[in-house]
Amino acid sequence: MCRANPRPARRRPVSPTYPRGGPPAQSRGRPVKRRGLIIAIDGTIGSGKTTTARRVAERLGYRHLDTGAMYRAVALAATRRGVEPEDEDALEDLLATSTIDLDSGLGRVLLDGQDISEAIRQPDITRRAGAYANVPLVRHFLVAQQQRLGQEGSVVAEGRDIASVVFPAAELKIALVADLDERTRRRHRELTTKGVCITLEQVRSDIQTRDREDAERDYGGTSATDEIVEIDTTRMNLADQVDCVVALARQRGA
Repeated sequence: MCRANPRPARRRPVSPTYPRGGPPAQSRGRPVKRRGLIIAIDGTIGSGKTTTARRVAERLGYRHLDTGAMYRAVALAATRRGVEPEDEDALEDLLATSTIDLDSGLGRVLLDGQDISEAIRQPDITRRAGAYANVPLVRHFLVAQQQRLGQEGSVVAEGRDIASVVFPAAELKIALVADLDERTRRRHRELTTKGVCITLEQVRSDIQTRDREDAERDYGGTSATDEIVEIDTTRMNLADQVDCVVALARQRGA
């Protein structure tokens, strides 16, 4: 059963680095006509947002935009080059000389033409991604890219702050939540299936750390007047989650 509960989004300070959501999409000075909805899916780690977003995009014939993968790609590129988050000059050079591509059809992430889809999901890169996401230079650069990718609509975009910073005018905003035990089980199953040797307690600790970092960030968040539909996925399987989001999208004209 789809238990979707509209809730007022919580207010957090927005980064002064760029305006809330950036400038509206423009084409030669005029607003771009959208071919379909922008569906923004936020959620805590292990709530199912990435897989759900991908399946929803497939069902609707939309593109899938995984913004978290872009931050992980930057973290991987920086790690390989030995660039620390504090070195903004080196980060600026890295962003200018690296190419990140999202192949939504095949679910791949490419860095300078190399498939890094599995490499960016490793726990060490996932942990490091937050440090680079905290750098205003990186956020500003990637948000601008994400807005360009989604400006024509017909996209299911997912990631933290996707509905507040990247696409504040999205026609459908979803927040997926689940309890800590269930998120731990899901994340542990995902990692061990990929051959990562990690214990349940390690996964739980990583999730709690990520949750704490997200709660303490001083950027992002949503307008208090925006409405987000919250879906608790704790007792839902993947098919139920996808059906629920697709039904909400259909109600809005997808």
